[in-house]
Amino acid sequence: MNTTLGLLPNEAAARFLTTGVLENREALPFSAIDQMSESSRWGAEPVRQLFDEAMKRFTPAERTSADAWLAPVLHATLRLTRREASDSRIWNYLALRLASDYVYWRHLSRGNPPTVSRTRFSGPFHSQAMARLWWAAELFRDGPDYEPVVVACSNQDVLNTVLRLDVILHRPTAQAMIRLLTTDVIRTGRQVNALAQAVNTAGSTLSYEAYAPDNSRDVDAYRDWIEELVGVLVPYDSLPTGPSDGRVRSTSVDTLATLFKRLMAESPTAREMPL
Repeated sequence: MNTTLGLLPNEAAARFLTTGVLENREALPFSAIDQMSESSRWGAEPVRQLFDEAMKRFTPAERTSADAWLAPVLHATLRLTRREASDSRIWNYLALRLASDYVYWRHLSRGNPPTVSRTRFSGPFHSQAMARLWWAAELFRDGPDYEPVVVACSNQDVLNTVLRLDVILHRPTAQAMIRLLTTDVIRTGRQVNALAQAVNTAGSTLSYEAYAPDNSRDVDAYRDWIEELVGVLVPYDSLPTGPSDGRVRSTSVDTLATLFKRLMAESPTAREMPL
């Protein structure tokens, strides 16, 4: 294994994702992938260990449960700026070169033949196997607190639907949606999807940023958190500590949680669902 992570361009990743590879009948050409990848500053071994640990802790039958454990530790181990995390090349490399076995373990379908969707290896951040977890941790954490991330990643409809919404870039919106899950206002996958639809629709006419303003994030504190990684051990048996770049404004979360509950009550989609 290389000592540092690489950066694999989308065009190269697409070339390697043959039908045989997606069906796990052909091995990925690691040497060719290495030749097509640029080097980076991030160490490979701590990240590789996370995927080994996830596959050790959870059986294949429990593989969806691994998301809630893996997302916080991946975010705390692979400390990226949002700009760096928006570069698909690092996620391509993780999926095709560093931990393709995890991608098969987590996302191989039960079809005939079993296959992995191409986007799990190389695709949008909300679909790609590793990027979806990192971004879920980034968008749902409350400053240094990863507990909301565990709630979000314990519900596959949050990962599959809510993570796609532009409105969750607004931190109080993300935390208000998690509030409805933690207080059992929202319980089922159908309710999560109805909530996502209602919040997204309302967001097209109502500016959540103006209605429920957030505190400013401390960019310097986030940068300090990235730079302090040397010598820091990320715990596996308890939640790590995220960057102390500021918690979400609690009054804005309260305001939006009340609004979202009302939206759900008024939503035609959710009207038949008990709240």
